[in-house]
Amino acid sequence: MNRFKFGAMIFCLALVALVFTAGVKADEWNKMTVVTFSAPVEIPGVGAQVLPAGTYVFKLLDSRTDRHIVQIFNERQDHVFSTILAIPNYRLQATDKTVMTFRERAAGQPEAIRAWFYPGNRWGQEFVYPKARAIELAKLTNQPILAMPEELAPILVEPIKSAEEPPVIALWEAPIEAVKPTGEVVAMTEVVEPPPVQTAAVQSAEPYATLPQTASSLPLMGLIGFLSIAAGLGLSGISKRLF
Repeated sequence: MNRFKFGAMIFCLALVALVFTAGVKADEWNKMTVVTFSAPVEIPGVGAQVLPAGTYVFKLLDSRTDRHIVQIFNERQDHVFSTILAIPNYRLQATDKTVMTFRERAAGQPEAIRAWFYPGNRWGQEFVYPKARAIELAKLTNQPILAMPEELAPILVEPIKSAEEPPVIALWEAPIEAVKPTGEVVAMTEVVEPPPVQTAAVQSAEPYATLPQTASSLPLMGLIGFLSIAAGLGLSGISKRLF
């Protein structure tokens, strides 16, 4: 009887651990990050869209091939400030902390957010601005900026909830270019850092724009073994009770 109870208890605990592990993997997939800005920050939107100083939540809505969709929420996550098109950017050194990069601006002006790197990842999200604003930012920073067609700007402030909605599909299909202060189009590699040659060779089957896998299958395999042992103990207890 005691062995049966013990086996049942182990089985239940293993199920709870399995559910918890699934939740952790989901968070790793959407890269949910809580960020507090001590000063106003400009983000891609309609015109010069500025977030006041405060706490915000960044999430990855979806990622395909060489494009990702990032959403910025308020702290309660019940309001979307912007749904942003992003291009994966590579960094040589991953860190254990969230990294936000900004474009330098004149004193007193909100800095424009450039990229977001999730802890432990070498891949980050380089944000794409509507073209008119991208050219203005390029003039202010004297650096090329990733740009998309201006007519798609209203999409960025729509209350999008799913990656399958038409506005998101429009972002997937939008042409992207890098623009200089003069409006001249240059290679995107002047803005986005490609991976080292050896990394590209290893990932030849999927281009550098694909996010690396951050969740291991080892915990799941361990839980499966754990469940098997628990089930064996439970069955052993049942058989002794019956026979």
